Amino acid sequence: AETQRQQPAPNAWQVIKGVLFRIFIIWAISSWFRRGPAPQEQSSTGGTPRAPSRNLFPKDTLMDLYVYISEHEHFTDFNVSSALFWQKRDLVYGDWTSGENADGCYEHYGEVDISQSVQQNGSIYIHVYFTKSGFHPDPRQKNLYRRLATVHTSRMINKYKRRRFQKTKNLLTGETEADPEMIKRAEDYGPVEVISHWHPNLTINMVDDHTPWVKGSVPPPLDQYVKFDAVSGDYYPILYFNDYWNLQKDYFPINETLQRLPFRLSFCPLSLWRWQLYAAQSTKSPWNFLGEDLYEQSDEEQDSVKVALLETNPYLLALTIIISIVHSIFEFLAFKNDIQFWNSRQSLEGLSVRSVFFGVFQSLVVLLYILDNETNFVVQVSVFIGLLIDLWKITKVMDVRLDRENKVAGVFPRLVFKDKSTYIESSTKVYDDVS
Repeated sequence: AETQRQQPAPNAWQVIKGVLFRIFIIWAISSWFRRGPAPQEQSSTGGTPRAPSRNLFPKDTLMDLYVYISEHEHFTDFNVSSALFWQKRDLVYGDWTSGENADGCYEHYGEVDISQSVQQNGSIYIHVYFTKSGFHPDPRQKNLYRRLATVHTSRMINKYKRRRFQKTKNLLTGETEADPEMIKRAEDYGPVEVISHWHPNLTINMVDDHTPWVKGSVPPPLDQYVKFDAVSGDYYPILYFNDYWNLQKDYFPINETLQRLPFRLSFCPLSLWRWQLYAAQSTKSPWNFLGEDLYEQSDEEQDSVKVALLETNPYLLALTIIISIVHSIFEFLAFKNDIQFWNSRQSLEGLSVRSVFFGVFQSLVVLLYILDNETNFVVQVSVFIGLLIDLWKITKVMDVRLDRENKVAGVFPRLVFKDKSTYIESSTKVYDDVS
């Protein structure tokens, strides 16, 4: 198996960015619920108001759980015994006291046999069915199947991650630290290879909720989880695959050396409030249009927040957040005061032009350094804004114009810098020339 890259230690910027973003999402979702009984404004095609729907599984309903593992997105192999990974009978909907730990949770561990197709980057899916006790999820068993007594959800449980091959060399020795096997794979597959990965843990949550939802009025991102029956108008119990606490560093690649995959599956009830918190994390998916690089970086930043929440003392974490907020405010004020000072300056007496150019050089070096070290995005933006301000200062200390007659390479206009009159007449120029 591939050696996993060491997880970077969480820092203040990552924690504050992640926590504040989640607070905003939670506030946005909560604001939808505070708008009042808007469902009465919804109308059916006949113009009459839509009545609130009900949960098809009342409180304390006895249920049977069926979990199937398959390589097919649409599952029909109910008669294949090897596909059934877990079966649990007589679960109670909304029970928070049963189970080994008296918290309503149950757990099952097993190993999943995989085919050659899965070993070679194929997909693998989990199909979860809850039926009212006595019923079966297979629609072909007419006497045992009821549509309104069966709730089903599925998802792909392997995750495709991109592995980059870096053939960098030490500038002093000329040697590379890259694994020769990795270099060969880079030559065969290119600088980026997409590899299927596996995480051995997953939790199935059933939301203990009987809110009278109305179709078309469920706020996002909750609307993608509430499924309504087309005929009765009522909604099915909300099933949620919870992998929030699965860290990226715990994923391992699936390859030809693996014949079986360890899999620990848990079932737990979930409150509406906690479900809202977890559902808010899925709001990152609409940002995929920004590119896979930013999407994967977001996963790593989320891991830093999770590690901080799991391993950091709550008081220290709160202090870190407060200090980070104060630091951000002071940094913004520093930028504002710097711009105001240079914008209102009429004379260059006492101001060194060379120091301005040297400041641009310093900011550029710092920016290139943090980009090369893949520093947090917030820090990159801060340094980039500082570089833009330093470049703008050049226009305040010198007259900058485009020379369109003497072009560079005969194509691009040449930038011409000329000392301002207030600088030429000042004694500061004499000291700049001496230095």
